[in-house]
Amino acid sequence: MTITAAHIQPIVALIAGILILIMPRFLNFVVAIYLIFIGLAGLGLFKMLKI
Repeated sequence: MTITAAHIQPIVALIAGILILIMPRFLNFVVAIYLIFIGLAGLGLFKMLKI
């Protein structure tokens, strides 16, 4: 399976969901990291860096 940009958001959401279930106190950190990651991806930062 090849992971493309379309697969990144569901993978991050899955990891965030698992972390929230395991460590509910880290919900704020998980949500903040998720939002920052999605924001950077939306701005095209990863395309500019060729990631």
